[in-house]
Amino acid sequence: MSVNKKRILVAAQSYPTLEGDVGLMYVHTRNLNYQAHGLNITMLNFSTKNDYVINNIRVIAENTYKKNPEKYDVLIVHAANLRNHYLFLNKYRNNFKRFIFFYHGHEVMKINKDYSIPYSYMKKGIVKKIGQDIYDNFKLYIWRKYLPKVIEKSYFVFVSKWMYDTFIKNIKLPFELLENKCSITYNSVGFEFETSVYNEDSIKEYDFVTIRSDLDNSKYAIDIVNRLAQNSPSCKFLIIGKGKYFEHNRIASNIEWKNTTMSHEEIIEILQKARYALMPTRTDAQGLMMCEMAAFGIPVVTSDIPVCHEVFDGFHNVSFINNKDKKLSLDIYKNKKSICLKDERYYSSNTVKNEIEIIRNLL
Repeated sequence: MSVNKKRILVAAQSYPTLEGDVGLMYVHTRNLNYQAHGLNITMLNFSTKNDYVINNIRVIAENTYKKNPEKYDVLIVHAANLRNHYLFLNKYRNNFKRFIFFYHGHEVMKINKDYSIPYSYMKKGIVKKIGQDIYDNFKLYIWRKYLPKVIEKSYFVFVSKWMYDTFIKNIKLPFELLENKCSITYNSVGFEFETSVYNEDSIKEYDFVTIRSDLDNSKYAIDIVNRLAQNSPSCKFLIIGKGKYFEHNRIASNIEWKNTTMSHEEIIEILQKARYALMPTRTDAQGLMMCEMAAFGIPVVTSDIPVCHEVFDGFHNVSFINNKDKKLSLDIYKNKKSICLKDERYYSSNTVKNEIEIIRNLL
């Protein structure tokens, strides 16, 4: 049987839907590229109850698989959790010749230790905090015991060196077990950000735009954006994202906030109306949205933290700011000549290409 005829099942907690849900779009981006290269892909979405087809990708519910537990050549696991992925692996692992585990963040993190301190209105009580610690220790213990059992037919992909280091720190697998069985392959940007080009000469409605999926998660640093706006009265800011942050904090007068989410096409339309993308962060495995903006060509302002330097050093259109500088103003950017330059580092031809080589080698 040729490589292209062999069957691959991809499993993730959620997936884009026909109703407009864009959850885990980076998994869909991968699948589309895999399919374009002739790989036979089926998607298992643990969050759906009904099967559907999206962009010619067949998506099945867990119950569909349970009714007919078919055998596949490879199972690709994204951001594995205990509730779904682990139980599925434990029950059906003999139905797959090979496993590929993708690590994106929370699945190997100690939430209370590895993530930034939550906003006061989001803080858990002491009981919930202790409960989170107990769960995380249990989660890491389970994976620490389970992974060596399937190590011989497994391969591990990390979306940054930061993610790899966090895995090693928390899972504590011996280095020799991972030898020749892992790699760092960054998430690829969406196709739209590869083919579209930022127009620096178009009419700009905003000086800075910030787009985040969850304003209430302190790692996305909306408080820093709000502070920067207060310190930069000559600039106009746009924030796009859902959350309750501004129900608990006064919004700067020069910020326009849209409490919504957007498709890639809508994001590109908004970016064309701004002079800079402002994307500070406190913690990130990679920062895919920032990568998409930088690849699109718009100048990006992000945080001076190690993972951002790992991902963006060498990008001419990315600059770094100090998260802790309480007096920092962005007014200086108002008349600053920006560099608008597309960088292909995170194009699928340079990222997914590596993943396809991994899959083909395993097959």
